[in-house]
Amino acid sequence: MRVTQGTFSYLPDFTDEEIEAQIRYALDNGWAIMFEYTDDPHPRNSLWDMWRQPNFDLEPEDAGETLKDLQDCRETYPNHYIKLVAYDSSLGRQTSALSFIVNRPDYEPGYRLERTETHDRTINYTLTAYVLDDPPGRRYGNEGSLSVGRHMGTVQEGVPGPDSPKFAQSGDGDGDGDGDLEAASDEGAGES
Repeated sequence: MRVTQGTFSYLPDFTDEEIEAQIRYALDNGWAIMFEYTDDPHPRNSLWDMWRQPNFDLEPEDAGETLKDLQDCRETYPNHYIKLVAYDSSLGRQTSALSFIVNRPDYEPGYRLERTETHDRTINYTLTAYVLDDPPGRRYGNEGSLSVGRHMGTVQEGVPGPDSPKFAQSGDGDGDGDGDLEAASDEGAGES
């Protein structure tokens, strides 16, 4: 079953050239770009994990740089759903103006309908993804850690998390074994 979410869900998957054209369109409109990923694409799961911080104030010529961020995310999470989100701040708040899936696992097992009978013969229906039978980090053929806790420093730097196959055994994702998950210090920032 093909998961359909976002603006272009009715179209076949975009090529990188088509994705770059959409990035240019978003940047032409002054929208901030970011990528999110998940292994649980349920329609009610609107809070996906963020890949790096959003890219603000980019020019349309910088579309290649944004596409490189996408490639980094794809390499780190090859068996996850990845979506591009463009935010419009013209209304005085960040509003999602464009959102579509740019990467998906090779195999999408689909959903099952679960029926529960409650009081007064009322029947409740719930959609549950077959992939949820596997624990987080082991879905879609991933062999990552079962722990999916994220540290803020890994989000800011785009370091692979525990659910990525590229996550090093050291636990910090950079492979040097020092476990340095601390974000850069902002000590002295704003002082004059």
